[in-house]
Amino acid sequence: MQTDLSVQKVIKRFGDFTAVDGISFDVKEGEFFSILGPSGCGKTTLLRMVAGFNHPDEGELFIRGKNMKGLAPNKRPVNLVFQHLALFPMMSVAENIAFGLKRRKEAPATIRQKVDDVLERVHLPGYGSKRPEQLSGGQKQRIAIARCLVLEPTLLLLDEPLGALDLKLREQMKVELKTLQAEVGTTFIYITHDQSEALVMSDNVAVMNQGRFEQIGSPQDLYHRPATPFVAGFVGDNNRWSGRITQGSKTTASVATDEGPLFQSKIMEDYATGTQVDLFLRPEAMLIQPEASLSHLNRFTVDVQAVLFDGANSRLLTHPVGSSREILVALPQNGQFDHIKAGDRVEIGWEPDSGICFQKEGA
Repeated sequence: MQTDLSVQKVIKRFGDFTAVDGISFDVKEGEFFSILGPSGCGKTTLLRMVAGFNHPDEGELFIRGKNMKGLAPNKRPVNLVFQHLALFPMMSVAENIAFGLKRRKEAPATIRQKVDDVLERVHLPGYGSKRPEQLSGGQKQRIAIARCLVLEPTLLLLDEPLGALDLKLREQMKVELKTLQAEVGTTFIYITHDQSEALVMSDNVAVMNQGRFEQIGSPQDLYHRPATPFVAGFVGDNNRWSGRITQGSKTTASVATDEGPLFQSKIMEDYATGTQVDLFLRPEAMLIQPEASLSHLNRFTVDVQAVLFDGANSRLLTHPVGSSREILVALPQNGQFDHIKAGDRVEIGWEPDSGICFQKEGA
C-alpha cells in the first residue's frame, strides 16, 4: 500500500514560538488518520502546512512521493473542509459542488455527471436543486465534503468539522463520516481536540502536545497502552495518584501513594526504589464491592459523594476515606448497584494490570 502523505522533520516557528517541533509521520493510502490534541498544540498549523497555506521553516512534506516545497495550495492534490463549512448561500447544492469543476473548465455534461455521482456517494441523491438554508446541519456537512470529494483529491483535510454541530448531531456524524470514508476510500486527515471523535473514527491517531507527537497508534493502543503520562491523562478518563516505588521488577511495582494506600501496578520501565511516579487508573477498571475471594486485587474504601447518572456512562463520584481527592468509578448498568447513594461507604478493587505508572514529570 502506497504512502499518500509523508511528513519529515517539519518545524514551523512564529517569531520565538515553535508551533510545530520536528514532526515526522506517514499516512497510508485510504487511511483515516486523526491528529488529536488540546487547543494551541500546533495541530491546525500542521494541517495548514499540508494544505500549503503555511510553509515549513525546516523539513519536507511529500504527497504520493512528490515534494510539496513551494507548491501553492491550488496546485496540491488536497482539499480542506473547515469547521464553518463556507457553502455559498446564493448557490444551489449542485452549484456549490460544481464550483471547483467549473474553475477547472470541465465540460458541462461531465460536471453534471460528477455532481450526481458524488451526491449518491454522500447519500443525498436528488438534493442538487436545494439551497444550503434548506439543509440540516448534517446534510450541510455532507455537501461540504462532497464539494471536496468531487475534485478527487489524494488527501481530504478536515479541521474540526463537527465543532459547530450540536451534541446529538456530532454523535451521528461521527458514524456517518467513518462510514463515508470507508465507502469512498479517500485518505482523510482529521484534526480534533475531541478524543471521542478521534477514537471512534480513526484507523490511527497521533496525540499532539506542545508542537510534538507524544504517540502515534491505533485507538486501542492509545487507550490501553499509553506511552506517556500526557497520553494516559488526555485519552479517555483517568484517575491519578502520586506516589513512590517501594519495590518493583521490570513490569510491576508496589506504589506507596501520597495518601496512604499501597497499590500493585504496571510500570513503564524498571524504576528504582524511591522513584516518584504518577499512577493512572480508568474508572471502568474498578470493581465495586469485589468478592473477598479475589485476594490479589488492590483494594481501598471510598465515600460516595454523588451518583452521576448518564445511562451506560454512569459514574460514582467518590472520595477515598480520609482524602479530598475525587475518584470516578464506573457504575455498571445491570441494576446490581442501584441501591448505592450519596453518603454510602463502599469498597473498591482493581486488577494490578489495569493501572499504569510513569515516572513523575520533573522528578
